[in-house]
Amino acid sequence: MGLFNLFTQDIAIDLGTANTLIIHNDKVVVDAPSIVAIDRSTNTIIAVGHQARQMHGKTHENIKTIRPLKDGVIADFNASEHMIREMIKSIPSLKSRVFAPSLRMVICIPSGITEVEKRAVKDSAEHAGAKEVYLIHEPMAAAIGIGVDVLEPKGNMIIDIGGGTTEIAVLALGGIVCDKSIKVAGDVFTNDIAYYMRTQHNLFVGERTAELIKIEVGAAMDELPNPPDDYNVQGRDLLSGKPKQITVTYREIAKALDKSIMRIEDAIMEALSMTPPELAADIYNSGIYLAGGGSMLRGLDKRISMKTDLPVYIADDPLRAVVRGTGIALKNLDKFTFLMK
Repeated sequence: MGLFNLFTQDIAIDLGTANTLIIHNDKVVVDAPSIVAIDRSTNTIIAVGHQARQMHGKTHENIKTIRPLKDGVIADFNASEHMIREMIKSIPSLKSRVFAPSLRMVICIPSGITEVEKRAVKDSAEHAGAKEVYLIHEPMAAAIGIGVDVLEPKGNMIIDIGGGTTEIAVLALGGIVCDKSIKVAGDVFTNDIAYYMRTQHNLFVGERTAELIKIEVGAAMDELPNPPDDYNVQGRDLLSGKPKQITVTYREIAKALDKSIMRIEDAIMEALSMTPPELAADIYNSGIYLAGGGSMLRGLDKRISMKTDLPVYIADDPLRAVVRGTGIALKNLDKFTFLMK
């Protein structure tokens, strides 16, 4: 076994629309935006992750930045393959090796993924150097990462709000009993904010600025116990064309995000209506667990709780719940193999 470990390295990957996280030796070694910068003239990749993110929205005609994943699945095969390869290369303990080790990977995927999309994820991983690839569904990984015992005969409801998709699933006995996957998540919230700025303030802001607004003053309700301070936003005035600054409040952002959050609430209610009665009784007692970056939106847990009349709990470090669960599944492959697709 020792010799096997010498030549084979295990890595767990949360391949997200917004961020990619990698666990190696029980530590998160990569946490970078899922974005690549490409030189149009030579078609080569010049930057990945944080460096490419800094270029996003600020490029000239010879450089383009693309996000290889859309709605949780691979949209650009070559770019995603390069991105995975570069991120694996940046793992400190693998950099120092003389020989490239063979890799065993567990990658998490959205629950509503098709067979073709699964194949694309596997192919990308294999081209990036993986000898063995296992896939695990995001809600299952999130549940394991939160600390839920997914193997016991008890119903648990997990909502994972990522960048591209919101995954809602009821789990029991190591399987997904019913699930709902909708393409309303962090990216849609960002677009809602940019649209609101354009229509209400005549201010044209980029994707990065809209995301900053979401982080600084994003809210799901217009009454919060600890409201954030008002936030100054800079952009281009659509009427005069000049750069200008305005101040926005969390109440405005709550108004901008209201319709999208209603769609998530409707999907949760739909998933609850499909839940078998015995599992519904378990969920009544245990409540709903929230994971993913979108769950950090101020007041979202309270709003979902008011809609469902159930207690709602946010995971500790919700951004890393999915990758933590993927890492635990990788460490206990013999126990969780049947969960892998």
